[in-house]
Amino acid sequence: MSNLDEHGRPEPPLAGDEFATLVGFLEYQRATFAWKCEGLDATGLNATVASSSMTLGGMLKHLALVEDYWCSQRLLGHDSQLPWDAVDWDADPDWEWHSAVSDTPEQLRTLWQGAVVRSRSSVEEALADGGLARMAQRPWPDGRTPSLRWILCHLIEEYARHNGHADLLRESVDGLRGE
Repeated sequence: MSNLDEHGRPEPPLAGDEFATLVGFLEYQRATFAWKCEGLDATGLNATVASSSMTLGGMLKHLALVEDYWCSQRLLGHDSQLPWDAVDWDADPDWEWHSAVSDTPEQLRTLWQGAVVRSRSSVEEALADGGLARMAQRPWPDGRTPSLRWILCHLIEEYARHNGHADLLRESVDGLRGE
């Protein structure tokens, strides 16, 4: 059982094996992001800072896409699912960011939470089928293929970067501050 901090986030293990450490940090970053989006209505999720068009709502949708893309499509080789398979990505490569304003907070949270659940399942499946060295089923266009280890590190990096953005956005909405 993991220890929770004052915000309900699971602390990564101090002396876990490589998988437990990687997943521990990923879960901590996911929980940090959830905390930054917690309790906000559509106005809060659509707030911007300065000249940036980035919003927490857009970030929820973007991170749902990131989870599905890396863990379902790349890692396990599954086809894209709704809503991603219905998007004309050539017409709008940043569709997830732009379209989030039309979604309710509940739709955005449900989309992201569902993607996280699917990713956890995909990671467990891949771990049981080759461990952290297991290669993704879909290579990049240049033929290179990332391992499960690389994908987990990439997800940690993606969340950590966007959690910095989320800090600024949330503070601008209601003054909530944190790490």
